[in-house]
Amino acid sequence: MRVSTGLSNTRLLPELVEDQRYMTKILGIDPGFGRLGFGCVTSERGKLCAIDHGIISTSAELDFADRLLELERDLDTVIRELQPNLIAIEKLYFSKNVKTAMDVAESRGVVRLVAARRGIRAVEFTPTQIKKALSGDGKADKKAVQFMVAQLLSLKSAPKVDDAADALAVAICASVFPS
Repeated sequence: MRVSTGLSNTRLLPELVEDQRYMTKILGIDPGFGRLGFGCVTSERGKLCAIDHGIISTSAELDFADRLLELERDLDTVIRELQPNLIAIEKLYFSKNVKTAMDVAESRGVVRLVAARRGIRAVEFTPTQIKKALSGDGKADKKAVQFMVAQLLSLKSAPKVDDAADALAVAICASVFPS
């Protein structure tokens, strides 16, 4: 189930962009199998603009394979609607819960599969790279990163859903680091 958490009224229409050659549309992904965050930004000549953000959630009552299939379908719909030309994915850091880490790794595989099927380049960033790109400090806390998401995208506040805010942070990181 896809849930858009905002910004639908700020979708960027192609005719509003002066010169598409200088615009990159980046879809950031905060991977997960229960809740996958997505955030789409454009970067045009160094200026960032938020397009959309939200989450894709799956029911814990479904078999894990069916949850992955639902993620694939919903993510494909998001990509079809937003038409990014780059997908940025947060790299998995080692988790104390190995089972959860493995399941999240499988959801990352779904993201990479959908990107490859659509011919969209995918890049990955560690949590430290993302924090450093947004705040200048690779050890910044979640509040500092969310504050910078709001500042860099000229939002009144960071998205309320952490997964969507994190996905926007991943997209912003991809606009900063050459890849």
